[in-house]
Amino acid sequence: MQIAKLSYSRIYFIGIGGIGISALAQYFLNQKIKVSGSDLVSSEITDFLKKKGAKIHIGHTRKNITRDLNLVIYSPAVKNDNPEIIEAKKLGIQTLSYPRALGQLTKKYFTIAVCGAHGKSTTTAMIAKILIEAGFNPTVIIGTKLKEFGDTNFRTGANSKILLIEADEFKASFLNYWPKIIVLTNIEAEHLDYYKNLVNVLKTFKLFISHLGKTGTLIFNKDNKNASRLAKGKKAVFFSKKQKEFDKIKIILPVPGDHNVLNALAALSCARLLGIPDKVSLAAISKYKGAWRRMETSFANIENKRVTIISDYGHHPTEIDVTVRAIQEKYKNKKIWLIYQPHQYQRTHYLFNDFVKVLGNLNLEKIILAPIYEVAGRETSALISKVSSEKLAQVIYKKNKNVIALPDFKTIKKYILKNFDADILIFMGAGDIYLLANKF
Repeated sequence: MQIAKLSYSRIYFIGIGGIGISALAQYFLNQKIKVSGSDLVSSEITDFLKKKGAKIHIGHTRKNITRDLNLVIYSPAVKNDNPEIIEAKKLGIQTLSYPRALGQLTKKYFTIAVCGAHGKSTTTAMIAKILIEAGFNPTVIIGTKLKEFGDTNFRTGANSKILLIEADEFKASFLNYWPKIIVLTNIEAEHLDYYKNLVNVLKTFKLFISHLGKTGTLIFNKDNKNASRLAKGKKAVFFSKKQKEFDKIKIILPVPGDHNVLNALAALSCARLLGIPDKVSLAAISKYKGAWRRMETSFANIENKRVTIISDYGHHPTEIDVTVRAIQEKYKNKKIWLIYQPHQYQRTHYLFNDFVKVLGNLNLEKIILAPIYEVAGRETSALISKVSSEKLAQVIYKKNKNVIALPDFKTIKKYILKNFDADILIFMGAGDIYLLANKF
C-alpha cells in the first residue's frame, strides 16, 4: 500500500511542545516538509524539535503566521482567541486541530488505535515493540517518550502501511480517527470537565468503536465491565486476567503490576490478530524497557543513603492505586514516600472523593501533596477557589495521618532532605512534578 504524497510544503504548529502534537510535527519533518511552530514556554520537546530542523517560536503572536504557510495545526488546548489562529484564518490559511490532522493520516494507513482511560501509552509502546521485532516496521505516534525510539514519542516506518497511534478521548479527539483495529484498555469516569458523567463517556467510546465499520476488529478488556458492554455485537476479541498467559507474562515482563500484565495481554491479542507468532511477541514483551514517566526508575543519594527514585505520570485515582500497589509488590517490605501533584483543578474537584478513598487507604510512610497543577485553558475560576491540595489533605488526614500538603517544590525538597527516612521516593502526577524528581 503506497502512502499518498502530501501536498503541503510548510506547516505551522500552535502548541508544538505538546506530547501528541510534537509527534505529528516529527512525522511531517520526516516527510521533508518545512515545520515551524510556537509554544508558551521552551521545553525538552521544543529543544528536541529544533535539533530535528523545526523553527520554534516561544510565545504566540500573529507575526509568526506568514502567507507562505500551507497549513496551521493547533493543539486542542489552544483557544479560538489565540492570535495565531485568528491571523491564519484572516490570511485564508487552512487550519486543523491536531486530532483532525492526525485523523487524515489514519485514512491513509492501516491504523491501529489504542484507547481507554488508563494504560494507553504502555499498551501502545508494547504493541510497537512487538511490531518492530516482527518486522512490520510501523509508523508510531504515542503520548510519551520511549527509550526504543531514542527517547522520543515518534517512530517513522519508511514505506510501511501500518500506523499505530495512541487515541486520546479528551474532548472526544479520537472521533477524528478511522482505524482498522481498536484496542480498548478500559473505560472509567474521566475528563468530567468535558463529559460531565460516565454515560456521556460511554456514548462517545461507542461512537468511536463504530468507526471500525463492518471489517474492523475491537480488542477489549473483558475484566472491565464498561468495555465489555460496548463490545457486545461487535467483531471483537478479548483479553483478561483469567487467560492462561497471564502468569507467564507476569514472570517475563520487566515492569511490575497486574495492570501492566493486562497491557501486555492486549498487545499480545493485537499481535495474534496480525498473525505474529506468540514466540516473537513474548520475546518482545520480555525486553520491554518501559516508557517515560511510567514507573521510571533511577537512584539518588539522600543523606548518604542510596534511594530508589520512581517517576510516574499517574494522575487518576485508579492509576495512583494500581501503580503504588505494583511498586509495593515489587519492593516488598521497603519504606515508601509518595509525592503526588494533583493534575487540574477540574479533575481534583470531580474526583475528590475518589482521591480521598485511594490516598486515604494507601499504606505508606508518608504522602506529600504538592499544589494542584493548573492546566492552562482548562480551568474555571470558580473551581480554583473551591478545591486545593490543602483541602484534599485535610479530608484524607481523617483516614490517613501520614499525609501532608506543602506549598511549593522548594519547601517539599527541603522537607524531604530534612525528614526522609525511607527506601523509595515516588514522584507522581501529569504536571511538572518530574522537575522536582530531577532535582534528586
